[in-house]
Order: sequence, then structure tokens, then C-alpha cells
Amino acid sequence: MAIVGAGFGGIAAAIALLRDGVTDLTIFEKADDLGGVWRENTYPGAACDVPSHVYSFSFHQRRSWTRPCSPQEEIHDYLAETAAQFGVTPRIRFSTEVTRATWDEGALRWTLALDDGTTTEADVLVPACGQLSIPVTPEIPGADTFAGHAFHSARWDHDHDLRGRRVAVIGTGASAVQFVPPVAEQAGHLDVFQRTPNYMLPRRNRPYLPPMRWAIAHVPGLQPFRRAQMLAMMELMVKGLKGNRAIEGLMRTMSWAMLHRHVRDRELRRRLTPSFAYGCKRILFSSFYYPALARPNVDLVDTAIQEITPTGIITADGVEHPADTIIWGTGFDTQAFVAPMEIVGADGRRLADTWADGAHAFYGLTVPHFPNLFLLYGPNTNLGVGSIVVMLEAQAGYVADAVRKLRTAGGRAAWDVREDVERAYDTQTQAHLKDSVWTRCQSWYRNAAGRVVNNWPGYMFEYRRATAALDPEHYTLLRADAEQRETRVAA
Repeated sequence: MAIVGAGFGGIAAAIALLRDGVTDLTIFEKADDLGGVWRENTYPGAACDVPSHVYSFSFHQRRSWTRPCSPQEEIHDYLAETAAQFGVTPRIRFSTEVTRATWDEGALRWTLALDDGTTTEADVLVPACGQLSIPVTPEIPGADTFAGHAFHSARWDHDHDLRGRRVAVIGTGASAVQFVPPVAEQAGHLDVFQRTPNYMLPRRNRPYLPPMRWAIAHVPGLQPFRRAQMLAMMELMVKGLKGNRAIEGLMRTMSWAMLHRHVRDRELRRRLTPSFAYGCKRILFSSFYYPALARPNVDLVDTAIQEITPTGIITADGVEHPADTIIWGTGFDTQAFVAPMEIVGADGRRLADTWADGAHAFYGLTVPHFPNLFLLYGPNTNLGVGSIVVMLEAQAGYVADAVRKLRTAGGRAAWDVREDVERAYDTQTQAHLKDSVWTRCQSWYRNAAGRVVNNWPGYMFEYRRATAALDPEHYTLLRADAEQRETRVAA
């Protein structure tokens, strides 16, 4: 067994398999530490949007979180603690990147090429690379001429002192709304370059008071109740994204009220008011971003960037905005699900070619002609509202069930999802997404052709129910001890 990536997904898969008695597994992690996105993103203010009692494993509930939405350091520590407690850490091969995976049709095995020039083999391959792992810096004319210091928020330069500097932040997404407030406190002047405004909901995220921390740690049943309550509230918010006007209207009103409470300047407020449908882009959470933009040393720039010069940024109106530091808050390549790893399946098919018109997979997990390949956090498994950890646990359980059924099949065997099953599933998924809120504007959820590639169209409970077990009728069972395939056709 080979798992690629030691973030939430890779750790979840390893635990599910170990619990099922599968001990011959290795996690290949390109970095020298585990944690994935929570290892890489160390910018000031980095924290999760989702409360930690649901953004954590159901089977390992920490009761010592210091606040509802935990900061990066606590989440990273939680992952390290979980991996150690469940026996995952010794099975992680750090500083090792899988560059290519090739399916051997005769042996029914994957051959993995590693970045040190060696190869290894695996019966089952589980890429758990995530959707937010490859930072993106847009190609802006003149960017390479900038004489100051520039870095991406996911590669924060903690040695660069921002005090008194003229700082330009490009991008106003989920990371930027967290780091802009502390940067504004340090910078001499800060220009925030906005392409489009976002809907935002309040999140003060105050530390738990001592009585609450004691209750969470000691009152029986309180933590499971809080978790169930929050998951139910999230599913209710999903209902708002799926067309319930009352819930959608309530959320929109909360966003409008917060903007009006924090931004008194009418012109600035106008420029921060979204013109697209609520929920079309990622909904952001912060009670400090709007006040930061109202500071006297901060300017919001919503004119398009024309070019970058050695000394600053020129916008389309011809105005040059001087800067000695540029911070790219421009997000990630969310649709490069396994990149830069190259995956080659049966008959020499490249996964990149199969996904040329947009990534797709059965339940976001399996792709026809790529046997025993199980993607975690794959296409159409992201959530507009909810906890991705819930989805990852479901996917890890599905992988464990798939391996369990392979072991009972006897001999060397592999699951290959049937092409007609995956096609029908994808058609149905895209039909559900066709009239969804996510088609009403351009966002990182959609590719250039307008296809919604990232998001799951339903509720978390629906996904958990659908992936509770692998149905053999959805797959062709390949066997190494015979040249023929055993196909189970759905009735």
C-alpha cells in the first residue's frame, strides 16, 4: 500500500487501514514534516474557518482546543499527535516525493518513481495530495523586475520585517482576510489589491473561558453533542446554498449587517459589496478584515493591475502604487489534484489526458482504467459549507473496505471502476451542479470551460451514506492469476 501525502487525508487513510489490519503501508511525504496545508501555511493569523470539534477526526476528539476555530499551530500539533497515537508516524517516509506512478497490467501493481531516482511497488495507490497544496502566482507583466521582496502567503517569509514598509497584498481570498489585519498593524502603508469583493460572516474566535474549557474536558456527552449540533447547522447552511431562500436570505443579511457595522465610509462599503450570488464564491469568515481596511494606513485598490515595476504596481488607470514588499495572497492550483505527480494507468493512459476537459471520478475516488487508484479529496468532493475532514473520513473508510474485499477475493486482484458507472455518476453530478449557485460566477470551483470541478452538490450525510461501502457491482475485478476479467454487472 502506498499513500501520497501526510496531511489530514493521508493520515485518515493510514489509520483506517491500520485499524483493519493492513500494516504493509507507506506514506510518501515530500516535506520533512507531516501536516499538509497546516504545515505549509504559517502566515500571521492562520487558522481554520471551521470549528475544531468538527474539523478533526470523529474517532479522536481533542478536548483541549484553546478556541473554537483553532490556529495553525494547534491543528498541526493535533495531526502530529494523532499520527503518533495511531501508529502512523513510523510509516511515513519523509523528504520523499513520488514523481510518477505507472500501472503494471500483468502484475496488477503500481510502480512508483521517487525523486531520489529509485522505484518501489504498491498493490494500491492512494494519492492524498489535497486541493490546496500548490501555490499560484499569477503571471503579471513585470513581476520579475520587482526590486523589493516578494513571497506567497503559503511560503511566508518570517525573517522579513514588515514594520514601517510599504506593503502590497495581491488577492483578497480566505488567506488574505486572515493575514491582512496583522500586516496592517505592522506596515507603514498597506495597499490591498482586490479583484472582486467577497461575502463575509463574523468570526471573532475568542479563546474559550476557563469554565467552558473545563466543561468540554469533563462533562460527559458535551463534545459529541456540540459536534452533532455544528454538523447539523452546517447542513442547514448547505440547504441555503441549494435554494432555500429563507436560509440564504438570513446568511446574506448577516453579511450585509457586518459590512455596514464595520465600514462607515459609503464609498468603501460600495466597493466591498459583492455583485454575484451569495455562496457563488467561497464565503469568508473574519471580524477583523473590514476594520483593517478602514485603518488610515490602508488603501483598498480595486482597479485591475496592469504591470509590476521595480518600485511598485501600476493599475489600469495609470496610477503607480509604490511598494517595497509584495505578498501574493493568490491561492492555489485547486484543480491539479495529483500534480506534479504523473499517473499512467492501463494501456498507457495518462490521468492528465483523461482529465483534459476537467477532472472527474466516481465519488471523487476512482477513475476508469486506473485500477486500485483511490483519490482522497478528489474531484467534486470539496464543500461550500462543511468540514472536509468528514468527507476524508468517509473516503478513508471506502478505501479500507475496498482493500478488505480485495483480500477476501484471494490472489492478487484489483478494482477498476466501470466506465459506464463512472460516466453515469459524473453526468448525474454535473446535472445537479448545473443550476447550482456555483455556476453563477467564475471561481476556483470551476474550470475555464465553466465545469464545476471541485464541489460536491449535496450534503455531507449523503456523501457518507453513498461511500459507506464499496459495491462490487460498480467495478470490474481484475485478477493476476488469470488473463480474464471477472466482471460483476449491475442488475
